Amino acid sequence: MEVVKSLQNQKVLKYLLITILGSILLAISAKIKIPFYPVPMTMQTFVVLLMGITFGWKIGVTTISLYLFEGVIGLPVFAGTPEKGVGLIYFTGPTMGYLIGFLFATFVAGYLNFKTNIFFIFIKLILSVSVIYIFGILWLGSLIGWDKPLLQLGVTPFLLAELFKVSLLTMLAKKLIKFKKFI
Repeated sequence: MEVVKSLQNQKVLKYLLITILGSILLAISAKIKIPFYPVPMTMQTFVVLLMGITFGWKIGVTTISLYLFEGVIGLPVFAGTPEKGVGLIYFTGPTMGYLIGFLFATFVAGYLNFKTNIFFIFIKLILSVSVIYIFGILWLGSLIGWDKPLLQLGVTPFLLAELFKVSLLTMLAKKLIKFKKFI
């Protein structure tokens, strides 16, 4: 009985450590801006999808939830913080839909099981990142109005960067999936 309890405690501790380190990695990825055309690129969506395919949907969603919680309570973890505000005020701004989309994208990336075929991994990641943009556009439209060119404002400038990140993650996916065995 003691051995089982000890193993369970170790597993919980491992999940907690992965979740905390994942939220830190996500915060760092939000702050680093890489020059890219037509807009600078952060690696946030890369880390969001990375958490899902590497550790599965449960740890991935828990990590993203912790990250969002950190931002909502005022820690400057989001891409535009602290320059553009912090906390709930920033969270409920124009990027809220994208941030909520992170949860669902991580779920899709971690839940769908296309381990064996690189083409299917690529499709899964495209689907996952699309979820972020669907939530983003829905929120942006409700916030600024549906009469605005939402796709040109909230999607098109980021497509090339997303394709780059998804392609990179697709190439790394088979190696990353092996981490699931260690948890």
